[in-house]
Amino acid sequence: MPNETVSVQREAIVARVRSHARALVFPGIVLVAVAAAVGFYFGSFAEDWQNLALLTAGLVLIVFAWFLPYFSWLARNYTITTRRVVLSSGVFIRVRQELLHSRGYDVTVRQTWVQRMFGSGDLLINAGHDYPVVLRDIPSVSLTQAALHDLMENNQNVVSMRRQREESQPSDETTVWGTR
Repeated sequence: MPNETVSVQREAIVARVRSHARALVFPGIVLVAVAAAVGFYFGSFAEDWQNLALLTAGLVLIVFAWFLPYFSWLARNYTITTRRVVLSSGVFIRVRQELLHSRGYDVTVRQTWVQRMFGSGDLLINAGHDYPVVLRDIPSVSLTQAALHDLMENNQNVVSMRRQREESQPSDETTVWGTR
C-alpha cells in the first residue's frame, strides 16, 4: 500500500451572525417608557393595592414587551464555518440545522427598503429542500452572500479533487462481466 499524504483541512469559524439589533429598538423604548411611568406614578395612588397593581402591570409589560423579544433575539444565531452553515435557535428546545458547502446551494438576498437603509437583509439558502432556509435580517448581507459563494466554490473544488483522485486510482479487485 503506497504512502498517501492526506491533507486534512481544519474547520474554522468565518462569522457568527445574529439578526440585526434594530429588532431591539422598540423593546428598548418600551422598557424605558414603562420603567419611567412606573417610577413616576408608583406611590401616587391612595390605596396600596393600586400601587401594587401598577407595579405588577409594569413588570408583566416588561416581561412580554422586552424580556421575551430580547431572549428570542439572543437565542437565534447563525455560524458560518469553512465547511458549513449552522443555524441554531431556541431557548428551552434547541434546534440546530447544518448546511454543508460541498453539497452546493443557491443563495438569494431579499431586502425591504428599511433593510436596504441599514445594509441588512434576509439571506435565502436553497439547498434543494421544499423550502429555502432563511437567515433573517442579518447585517452586511451582501458581504455574507459573497463569502458563502466563495466558501461553497472552495469546498466543491476540494470535493471534486478528492473524487478525481479516488477515480484515478486502480481498483484492488478485477471485475469481469459482473463477476468477481
